[in-house]
Amino acid sequence: METRKLGALDVSAIGLGCMGLSYGYGPASERSDAIRLIRAAHERGVTFFDTAEAYGPGINEEVVGEALQPVREQVVIATKFGFRDGVPANGLDSRPDRIRRVADEASTRLRTDHIDLFYQHRVDPNVPIEDVAGTVQDLIHQGKVRHFGLSEAGVDTIRRAHAVQPIAALQSEYSLWWREPETEILPLLDELGIGFVPFAPLGKGFLTGKIDQNATFGKDDFRASVPRFSPEALKANQALVDLIGSIASAKKVTPAQIALAWLLAQRPYIVPIPGTTKLHRLEENLGAADLVLTSDELARITRSLAGIAVQGDRYPASHQHFVNR
Repeated sequence: METRKLGALDVSAIGLGCMGLSYGYGPASERSDAIRLIRAAHERGVTFFDTAEAYGPGINEEVVGEALQPVREQVVIATKFGFRDGVPANGLDSRPDRIRRVADEASTRLRTDHIDLFYQHRVDPNVPIEDVAGTVQDLIHQGKVRHFGLSEAGVDTIRRAHAVQPIAALQSEYSLWWREPETEILPLLDELGIGFVPFAPLGKGFLTGKIDQNATFGKDDFRASVPRFSPEALKANQALVDLIGSIASAKKVTPAQIALAWLLAQRPYIVPIPGTTKLHRLEENLGAADLVLTSDELARITRSLAGIAVQGDRYPASHQHFVNR
C-alpha cells in the first residue's frame, strides 16, 4: 500500500480504526478475533492503527498492544487522552498531571516505550490549549511520545496549540456525509502542513449502503441515540447512498470503496481510518487505496452533493459539548 505523510509521520494511506472492536457498536469482539483482525490488517499493508484510553476504557489499547507487539517497530500507533478516568460520560479532563498519567498507563497497555501519535481526544475548555501542548511537548522531550495531535478542534485552538508544539495530525469526522471541515479546517491544515485523519469515513456504516430506514440498533450501539440514524433521517438521506451506489456500480466496486477513494482524493495528506470487525470488510476497505476516481467522477459527485441536504445531527444533544469548537 502507498504511504502518506501526517506531518513527519509516514503511514499507510488507509489506517485501521480499532474502536469498534471493543466499544461503541455493540458487544466487544472476542479478544482473539480482534487480535487476528489487527494482525491481518498489518499483513495487508496497514501500518497506522488508532486506539484510545476511552475505548473500553483501556481494553482497546490492551488488544492493540498485544496484537502489534511482534511488529511494533513496523507500525505507527495513535492513542488519546482527554476524558476523566478514561470514561467519556465522566466529562473532559486534560489537566497536565492527567495527560502524563495517561501517557504512562497507555504505554503499559500498548506494550511499548513510546506513543507514536498522542491526541487530545476532545478540547477541554477548562485547560488552556497552550498547557496541553506544552505538556505533550515535555513528553516528547522525554521520549515517551513522538508526535502531537488534536481531535475535533477548531481553527483558533489548532493555531494556538501548533504555536507551542507542532501538530502532526488532526483527527475529526469527515466523509461524504459530513463535509464541515472543508470550510475552515482543510485550508488551515494546508497552510500549517498538518495531516488529517478522518474518523467515521464511512458515515458510521451508512455510506456502505447496508443501512436503510428500517435499520435497528442494539442498546450497546451508540447509533441508537444519534439523530442522523433515526428512521426519518435515514430515509431523507437515502439520496446520498443512491448517488454513491450508482457510481460504484458503474466502476464495479463497492459504495464503501467509493466513499474512501473520494476522501483520499481530497488532499494528499488525508488518511482515513475505517473500522470493522470482519476480515472481508477490511479487505474491501483497503481496496479503496488502489481506486482512482476520475476528474469527471469527482465533479459529478461535487455537483450532486450540492443538491443533497443531509438531515439529522451527528450527535445527540447530550454530546454536543464534546464537539464544540
